[in-house]
Amino acid sequence: MKTPLLDQIKTPKDMKSLDDSDLTTLASELRDEMIDAVSITGGHLGAGLGVVELTVALHHVFNTPEDKLIWDVGHQTYPHKILTGRRDKIRTLRQPDGLSGFTKRAESEYDPFGAAHSSTSISAGVGMAVARDLDNKDHNVIAVIGDGAMSAGMAYEAMNNAGAMHSRLIVILNDNDMSIAPPVGAMSAYLARLVSGKTYLSLRETAKQLAAHLPKFMQEKARKTEEYARGFWAGGSLFEELGFYYVGPIDGHNLDHLLPILRNVRDTEKGPILVHVVTQKGKGYHPAENSADKYHGVGRFNVITGEKEKAKANAPGYTSIFANSLLKEAGKDDKIVAVTAAMPSGTGLDDFAKTFPSRCFDVGIAEQHAVTFAAGLAAEGYKPFAAIYSTFLQRAYDQVVHDVAIQNLPVRFAIDRAGLVGADGPTHAGSFDVAYLANLPGFTVMAASDEAELMHMVATAASINDGPSSFRYPRGEGIGVELPNEGQVLEIGKGRIIEQGNAVALLSFGTRLEESRKAAKMLNSFGLSTTIADARFAKPLDEDLIANLARNHEILITIEEGAVGGFGSHVAHFLGHKGLLDNGLKFRSLTLPDSFIDHNAPAVQYEMAELNAPHIVKTVMTALGKEFKLGQDMA
Repeated sequence: MKTPLLDQIKTPKDMKSLDDSDLTTLASELRDEMIDAVSITGGHLGAGLGVVELTVALHHVFNTPEDKLIWDVGHQTYPHKILTGRRDKIRTLRQPDGLSGFTKRAESEYDPFGAAHSSTSISAGVGMAVARDLDNKDHNVIAVIGDGAMSAGMAYEAMNNAGAMHSRLIVILNDNDMSIAPPVGAMSAYLARLVSGKTYLSLRETAKQLAAHLPKFMQEKARKTEEYARGFWAGGSLFEELGFYYVGPIDGHNLDHLLPILRNVRDTEKGPILVHVVTQKGKGYHPAENSADKYHGVGRFNVITGEKEKAKANAPGYTSIFANSLLKEAGKDDKIVAVTAAMPSGTGLDDFAKTFPSRCFDVGIAEQHAVTFAAGLAAEGYKPFAAIYSTFLQRAYDQVVHDVAIQNLPVRFAIDRAGLVGADGPTHAGSFDVAYLANLPGFTVMAASDEAELMHMVATAASINDGPSSFRYPRGEGIGVELPNEGQVLEIGKGRIIEQGNAVALLSFGTRLEESRKAAKMLNSFGLSTTIADARFAKPLDEDLIANLARNHEILITIEEGAVGGFGSHVAHFLGHKGLLDNGLKFRSLTLPDSFIDHNAPAVQYEMAELNAPHIVKTVMTALGKEFKLGQDMA
């Protein structure tokens, strides 16, 4: 039996001996391997299926890792990982101690730049190209970016810079959704191959030099004529205006088209060059091709039928609670509008868009624009809810400060994926939003401790018209509390006592409240009467509640799912300035550690972060000078 070609590939160097005719077979085997692996691990399937042929072609034509291949976002890099020495680990994708779901410099020399947020590849590529030139080296730098990522301004900032520098850089535009090009075929591929070749480049350069000797008015006519003629056949005038030489569009699944064009752009000394490749998300796997989301992100599934493994149906997820609550509020107030940055389903706003299509806005992968767009809506009397993941809101921090906070505009930030997020790892963790929002004057900063509290916070945010506000909530299902018919407006800056004690006070901000309950149960069993409080607000602080906890307890512990500098830091600042630490109060603040936590199950991540009930108990015992070993009976 003939050995599969994929079994012969340990690194891309093993591909060099293959004939072009072998690569189609290799691509087919690679696609099958990827489908089988993701059916076991879950992950981002559709994007990777769409770039199988492109991945094979790039590694066959270019000399990686000496040539730097930079993938934008990283969702599509599973085929790349399989070809670059990680096939034996591909079934550990997104698993504890396994491969990352994105590119990661520490994982492989074939990942020259890590990515999990979009639109960074061209900027990184420009930097690497300039570094290469400064070092007098001559390797290639290739940045692969999707059409969705091209909706972010950063991509155009990078292209503008690259075009002005004239540094040799190859950008592959993977167009799989926006249909910014007409259908491609043999004629298009032929023209792309023609204009990427040395003959055409030389002729064009000669024509430019000849035109330079013409009178100025004729020079401009000649330039426009050449641009129009080439644009008529090939398109790409926008990229040309940014200083890129445009090649395409070409069929990204046809290796007979891809290989000669990539060789042409590899061998030319001209730069920068943009190669426009049209692909299909989910290509080659019918269930993905026929799915609305093209299997963008999936759990485990049956390879034969494509049937996805159903999640256990317990409590409703926080995202759906938010979405349903916002729908109720919007039904009562036609000034409420919703904004998302390319995540309508991830934020739950797809249902809002169906109910209120004229009041829901998906601005694309453009968080900076989303925030200032929301500020503009607020300035004109509307009530925008900007639903953006915590990790993605980081990309728009200047806009939050300059365009929202300084102008005291009532933009409501619904911050999904707060805290640790499991398999997506540190790039998607919501670790910093409390710290970076609570330090802004005039902001109201909330965190829901459970599903009912999230409903109340949606209603509360809708009622805040005199400044910006935010409320955060985690990924995944809730704890199953009884839900009210609708959310109630909370008193701003006021927390609540859950259980009253007199020795230890546990002040939770966010969904660590459930772990605080478990810790309190154990502390009470040890004879330590414990108060449990839900802060609700990091800003404004409930100063009366905190002062009472400090005066009437020997120990005060704050617990939050955020980095140092957040809620606990604000509490400590208040305690210090009010002299409430002067009378022997033992104060401790539990936060996420000062480190990035790799992908794992969320429960394991919080164990690693030492934010579970036993760690709360240990913190109390240590403060009291008593011994406590983790793993003691929690009953």
